[in-house]
Amino acid sequence: MAMATWRRLAAGGLALAIPFVASAIGIEDIVDGGNNYNWQRVELPGTVCSNGSQYKFWTYDSPSSNNLLIMFEGGGACWDYETCSGAAGVLGAANPNGLADDYITQFKAEYVSPLVNGADPGIPLRPINPIVTNGWDVVYMPYCTGDTHVGNSVVTYTDPTGQNPPITFRHAGFNNTRAAMQYLAGQFPNVNKLLVTGFSAGGVATAAGYYEARRTLQPNQGYMLNDSGPPMPAPNGSFNSRPLHDTIKQVWGLETLYGELPVTFDENDFGSLTDMVAVEFPQDQLAYTGYSSDFNFSRFSYERFYPNQSQSQILARWRADQANLVSEMSAHPNFSYHIPWARPINDSHCSTIITFIGSHACERIRKKRWYEFWQWPWTQSWKCTRNFLPLEDFLDDWIGGQVSRIVETENGYNDEDPGMQIVGPLINDALAGQ
Repeated sequence: MAMATWRRLAAGGLALAIPFVASAIGIEDIVDGGNNYNWQRVELPGTVCSNGSQYKFWTYDSPSSNNLLIMFEGGGACWDYETCSGAAGVLGAANPNGLADDYITQFKAEYVSPLVNGADPGIPLRPINPIVTNGWDVVYMPYCTGDTHVGNSVVTYTDPTGQNPPITFRHAGFNNTRAAMQYLAGQFPNVNKLLVTGFSAGGVATAAGYYEARRTLQPNQGYMLNDSGPPMPAPNGSFNSRPLHDTIKQVWGLETLYGELPVTFDENDFGSLTDMVAVEFPQDQLAYTGYSSDFNFSRFSYERFYPNQSQSQILARWRADQANLVSEMSAHPNFSYHIPWARPINDSHCSTIITFIGSHACERIRKKRWYEFWQWPWTQSWKCTRNFLPLEDFLDDWIGGQVSRIVETENGYNDEDPGMQIVGPLINDALAGQ
């Protein structure tokens, strides 16, 4: 049986496989950690985290490949006292106290990315599947600056209540990223395929940093995959993401980044990053993936700028912005997108993290008709009538040069899957504990 066909059957068969082993499943059974790489820690002079401690990143030089994956880690963002101090809870920034020397072996770095680990870890009775990045050289760029890896400012944030002392926060992502790319050019001088990717805040870094990475490393072929960090189009104040973009431009000192980008970038529209990378690198393969029901990045984008919004109102803004983004990507022949509707893992935020279960997209999906309920999978009242595409198959096709474009319509496929009802809470509990 062809691998692509097996993957489609395995994805559709999740519901059948899970119930027979439910009592034995732990997070370690769902996510295997994926690699035993000989990681090398890199500390470059002048690179810092938000608290002034040394910035660190990790490299793995595969003995069998000259293809290189650069992963920008996600983990929120901040631009005021509440978000940078941690008072805003989930709407804050990761690693405000810096990075431990063994960070690469801790939960997030070890478990978060099948792309880094080269395999979808699967679940019991659903085998671990090597994916297209298996065996590649890897660079893991942790996140500790609260600025999606692209800021250049030092800000003192004052508690508006006056109850706590001010904090000094170094938004140093731009210098960290630039220094890392220059270092990598010396370590990996003959890159064949370069895949720059990232999730959440790291997805923003992917879009904003691709130009720097691409022209510094000079690969034979370039690929950019942004997972759930979309630079939404916002050319003026009538667009939902404009207040966010205006805020981070000022607070993070994005003028430094803007000054390094080509004239195809419009400094008055952060969302023009999409057009810029497509125009500057017309032979490269570019892609975006994320969920239409993402209730994490959407909250960052709108909640603090549009007070007292319900979840449905926030998601309505998100979907309107997403439609504009899809229209912008569709104007370029080298842009793909893989946009499922929802997944009950991590508030439908990020499709490439932890596991690819539930990251499929269906080109046409609808409710089953009464005479179709006998059709496999029996547990589903939803039916994909055209192109059920698992994420790993999308990646295979895309790295192979095929443009793929799916925006899945509203459906409850993942919510109805009894296997997902077991897997989802396990993963969510593990994420909540970190």
